[in-house]
Amino acid sequence: SWRRTDLRLLSLPFLINCDDMFMLACTTLAYSPARLVTSSPISSRTATPAMETVADLKELAKDLNPLVGFWDPLGLADAASGSEDSFLTEEAAIGWLRQSEIKHGRVAMAAFVGFIVQSNGIHFPWNLATDVSYADISAAGGPAMQWDALPTAAKLQIFGAIGFLEGWSENYKALAADGQKHYMKGGKPGYFPSFKNGVSPSIHPMPLDLWDPFGFTKKMSDEAKAKSLRAEINNGRLAMIGIMGFMAASKGLIVPGLDSVGIKPYAGEVMAPFSATDSSLPFVADMLSYTLPKIN
Repeated sequence: SWRRTDLRLLSLPFLINCDDMFMLACTTLAYSPARLVTSSPISSRTATPAMETVADLKELAKDLNPLVGFWDPLGLADAASGSEDSFLTEEAAIGWLRQSEIKHGRVAMAAFVGFIVQSNGIHFPWNLATDVSYADISAAGGPAMQWDALPTAAKLQIFGAIGFLEGWSENYKALAADGQKHYMKGGKPGYFPSFKNGVSPSIHPMPLDLWDPFGFTKKMSDEAKAKSLRAEINNGRLAMIGIMGFMAASKGLIVPGLDSVGIKPYAGEVMAPFSATDSSLPFVADMLSYTLPKIN
């Protein structure tokens, strides 16, 4: 049933952390945050677009981490400076990088907690499907092995949910209904639009929103909101490092501080979305049999 299969999202925090591999590159820019927006994420419908530049990153880097300051060894900020041959303006590129950092930081925080929960054998007490229980999945091994043990249909539902949330966050009509703009056009990076504004294509009635479903931030002061935003970004950065450390340790690499905590080894490919149990899907068998060419 949908009720049961929807609960497969228990594995979602760890499963979608693969995007964090990409984000490790963007995290070098993460030490140079854009202008802090102190208005509530559930903002008024008269939000003013705020296009951000490299100068804003440098100006506010020390607000987020005074010890590190502006640190961009890969030169991502310079690459986003809007040269004549670039198809993006500086402001649009910075908006994209900021959105990427915030989103991947949130995913990484969920992934970090999810990895710990799954590694300790914590699971739902009922069945995932008629002949598969959550206890069966938990007994498969570490978080990556638990993902491999999920039925193919469960994995497809999880990817479908991720795709829907990703699409909704980019939906300009949903953003406009909240009085917001796209993050590459002056909107607030990290903003997730409400489900409740009757935007087409409509979805079934949603009692709660993804962001702040219980309205805890509505009465926060501007100072408290700014402090919470800084904490979220910093925690997201640490979580990106943490979840990558967990995955590296599970592959047998030496990770200081994690070598003695008993992370279960994983022989599979952590970056592969499917395993041999999903070989009935198109292209999966080819993906699994692929080997990198040897370089002489």
